[in-house]
Amino acid sequence: MKTLYAARTVGAAARTAGAAARAAGAALALGLALAAGAAAQAAAPPPAHGSAAAPAAGPASVPAAGPASVPAAGPATSPAATSPSASASGLSGAPPPGSSTAPAAGSFDPAAATAAYLATVPPEKKARSDAYFEGGYWLQLWGFLYGLAVFWLLLGSGLSHRMRTFAERGAARIHARWLTTFLYTTQFFVVTALLTFPLTVYSDFFREHRYGLATQTFAAWSRDQAVGLMVGVVMGGLGLSLVYFVVRRAPRTWWLWGAVAATAFAVFALLVAPVFIEPLFNKYTELRDESVRGPILSMARANGIATDHVYVVDASKQTTRVSANVAGLAGTMRIALNDNLLRRASPAALQMVMGHEMGHYVMHHIEKTLLYLLVVLTAGFAFLRWGFERAVGRWGIRWGVRGIADPAGLPILAALFSIFLFVLTPINNSFIRTQEAEADLFGLNASRQPDGQAEAALMLAEYRKLSPGPIEEWVFYDHPSGRNRIWTAMRWKAEHLRELACVNEQAPAPAAAGRLP
Repeated sequence: MKTLYAARTVGAAARTAGAAARAAGAALALGLALAAGAAAQAAAPPPAHGSAAAPAAGPASVPAAGPASVPAAGPATSPAATSPSASASGLSGAPPPGSSTAPAAGSFDPAAATAAYLATVPPEKKARSDAYFEGGYWLQLWGFLYGLAVFWLLLGSGLSHRMRTFAERGAARIHARWLTTFLYTTQFFVVTALLTFPLTVYSDFFREHRYGLATQTFAAWSRDQAVGLMVGVVMGGLGLSLVYFVVRRAPRTWWLWGAVAATAFAVFALLVAPVFIEPLFNKYTELRDESVRGPILSMARANGIATDHVYVVDASKQTTRVSANVAGLAGTMRIALNDNLLRRASPAALQMVMGHEMGHYVMHHIEKTLLYLLVVLTAGFAFLRWGFERAVGRWGIRWGVRGIADPAGLPILAALFSIFLFVLTPINNSFIRTQEAEADLFGLNASRQPDGQAEAALMLAEYRKLSPGPIEEWVFYDHPSGRNRIWTAMRWKAEHLRELACVNEQAPAPAAAGRLP
């Protein structure tokens, strides 16, 4: 689910820097942006490719205690499998194999139930999803190489040191030399955005439309890209200015204190993103439908989350994807689901997804991710210190770079950090994937909707490969694969058959329970 990576790694901030972060690649990794980018998707994905957020429910309500029915040999007759939204998401029109009555204890086979759910995805839908997701692997590689080429161009052409000179003259003209770094990074973000625009427009606009995942016109998309670039210029410029200030104050230990400063700036970004940045892209409104809102808030209270608010974001104006996320920190933290999610998923799936999001909060995943970010940035900055000294020692005079405190060396740092993050991809993905698996289990125990998790996983399979190989999942997936999420849900179900059977005996008839037609 495209949920939080530390609010999913600087969650909202990373996402807002969107275009700028892609344009500047690893440069944003050096400040907040760096913190945001390094932590990201932390926002992400997405969640999703990163992260993709799980689908949520429709307007009807279901008993919070558990599913309306428990199948005998396969998944329960799921609302998603028989509703119009299920057909739209690529599920088969017929319900998965299974009975509407509770089975005797021990008669449920999680492997068979998982296979039955997977079999509901038509081969052509699966092939299309696999092609989209596997194409993303190549985009990661080409984006990485393209970024390195852009940074090399800035250095080799002398453009970087000319931008530095221009920034110094501009700062001197207004008697504000402390603005030199910010003036340089402003040029840096704009130039890199322009140079990477061909790849950005292909990957984020044309490719998304080709696979039916985007709803924006080119004008609307361009507007969001422009806003994202402005956000990146401001937030990235501030973050990088802070890092360069530390570099000048502590030339020998800057890599250590710079990591601390960048993490602190990431915390600041997390705080302000839900209030000042996210609204630049989407409108957030209170969820008013009490049949949906009530069970969610009840589940929150039962798990020690004191809140009276659930928000809906109008993501349908940009995408067909379903998602939910936890964003913000302390007083600005909020749980939100997008309108695609609300419109398309069943009540069971909604409760499961929101339980998953609550799991991130209850298990302090944002705080843990910030600590992880600090470790990554410390190691990354140490690598930058080592690599920068060698690069400047060999090519510094030719490139016009004076030293580590010279903003003209930013493309070197950005290239080195890109390499560092590229190599670290499996480790970063595994860290996030572990948190997502923990949140899945929390959501199952909180919502008691295993079939809701299976439904959500199938909806995410519209744009995420459902059954990858183990190495493929370890390297490229920042969430558990759909197959593993369904298996986890069915295994949970097998261990709770008696309990679910008792709940079903006491539950009202399906119509009264709010099952979708």
